[in-house]
Amino acid sequence: MSVSSMTGFAREGGVTVFNDKKQCSWFFELKSVNGKSLDVKTKLPSFLESLSMFIKNEAVNYFARGSISAYLEVDFNKSGEIAFNEELLKQLVSKAIAIYDENNEKLSRPSISEMFAVKGVVEVADNVLSEDETAQLINDLQKGFKNACDALLLARQAEGEKICLALKEILNKISIDVAKIEQKADVLPEKLKEKLSAQIKELLSSDIQVSEDRLAQEVCLYVARADIREEIDRLKAHIQTALNLLDSGEPVGRRLDFLCQELNREANTTCSKSCDIEITNLGMELKTLIEQFREQVQNME
Repeated sequence: MSVSSMTGFAREGGVTVFNDKKQCSWFFELKSVNGKSLDVKTKLPSFLESLSMFIKNEAVNYFARGSISAYLEVDFNKSGEIAFNEELLKQLVSKAIAIYDENNEKLSRPSISEMFAVKGVVEVADNVLSEDETAQLINDLQKGFKNACDALLLARQAEGEKICLALKEILNKISIDVAKIEQKADVLPEKLKEKLSAQIKELLSSDIQVSEDRLAQEVCLYVARADIREEIDRLKAHIQTALNLLDSGEPVGRRLDFLCQELNREANTTCSKSCDIEITNLGMELKTLIEQFREQVQNME
């Protein structure tokens, strides 16, 4: 199993044949975008609303996160016999004529075409399904939705592979910056020693009285605050964890999002503890890369 994105699109269609005179074509469109959890919205023909629960329950078997819109269109593309409600038409005509006779100065003469347009006067028999035909159509649609989910899953995985490559590239850049920071941190104690020695000499040559013990305490505190070796070790550990997650083939979006917070925390601490301008600049570059990493992670399932 490969890592998956939360964005994708799929379309699946088919034809349900009831008999040699009656059939319908249909298609599903599935669109998926980012979401904190799995949210499935459906747009179905009114006579197939019962399919909504099946769609939402079935989507759970394919996806862990993402906002998914499922659209279904059904087309009765073969005309059948016309069902004509003559009694209803007679009632409408009678009522329309009576109203016209009472208000002929204000109203136009009733039109028979307007009467035929009234719902229930004329219906195409193909649009009316028996109980068995409805069950047959729902069965085909359920299979079609599963096929659409398979196609959407493949689309999300293909997008996920692209994002995975981009994330690994960013992690590589982060690793390079961390290595540069580590190199500079290794020589930092010596630089601090020289800087402190010069400051101490200047301080001792002044009229200010400072005890040697107090001076030693301040020096130790200053060096401890400037030590970023723990932050570097944690950054390297988080990078390795991120690589392991990307290679796991599991839904890792939530865990990577949390890892971004940890990486950013260590980068912030590195910048705040830094007493070297080059390390500070590298820390700022590190934060930019981590933000790029976080933006890409938002698309991961």
